[in-house]
Amino acid sequence: MLERMYLRWAEDNHFKAEILDRSAGEEAGLKSVTIAINGKYAYGYLKSEKGVHRLVRLSPFDAAHRRHTSFAQVEILPDLENGDSEINIPAEDVRIDIFKSSGAGGQNIQKNSTAIRLHHIPTGIIVTCQNERSQLQNRENAFRVLKAKLLEIKREEHEKELSKLRGEYQKAEWGSQIRSYVLHPYQLVKDHRNDFEMGNVNAVLDGDLNNFIEAYLKSQLEH
Repeated sequence: MLERMYLRWAEDNHFKAEILDRSAGEEAGLKSVTIAINGKYAYGYLKSEKGVHRLVRLSPFDAAHRRHTSFAQVEILPDLENGDSEINIPAEDVRIDIFKSSGAGGQNIQKNSTAIRLHHIPTGIIVTCQNERSQLQNRENAFRVLKAKLLEIKREEHEKELSKLRGEYQKAEWGSQIRSYVLHPYQLVKDHRNDFEMGNVNAVLDGDLNNFIEAYLKSQLEH
C-alpha cells in the first residue's frame, strides 16, 4: 500500500520513480521495497515521510475479519551525486554476493546471475538490488544505496553530538509512529507530529500527500 502511495505521489508530481529492489512477504504483500525518486527537491519533500507508519484495518487475510494493526518503517535517503567523497568504503569492508533475480512466487526472471547483495561488515547493513538486467547497473545502484545509508548513520551521529547541547535528538523507532492510516472503525489519516489529519483515506493512499508534506515543513519552520 505504501509502495503504491509513493509511486502515485511521484507520478502526480512529475517525479521519476524507479523500483530498485522488491522483496515479497512470506504470506502476502511486500517485506521491503527500495524506490529511487528523482526530481527537483524530491528529498526535501519526501524527508517528511521518514519514520514508522501505522495501519489499522479489517485484515483481508484474517478469516474472522478482525481488526489488525500493522507497522512499516520508511527510510528516506538523499542521492549522493555530490556527496560520494564524504563516504569511503574499503573493499575489504563489503562482501558482494551475486545471484539470480527472482519474481513473485520465486520464479526466476533472469537466466543469468545479475542481482547484487552487499553486506557491509562493520555495520551489518545489507543492501540488495535486482531490478536491472545488468549486473553492473545493479552493483552501482546497490552501492548508491549503501553509501546513502552510511551517510545517514554519520548524520545521526552528528545529531547525537548536538543533542548533548540542545536535547532535541530523537531517533525514529518502532512504536514512535509518525502517521496513522485508520480504515476501521472510522476513516482518518493523522500525522502525530503536528496533528494534521484528513478523512479521505483513499485519496491519501492514492498519493495525495502534499497537504501532509506542507504541514510537516511548516511545523519545522516554527521550531
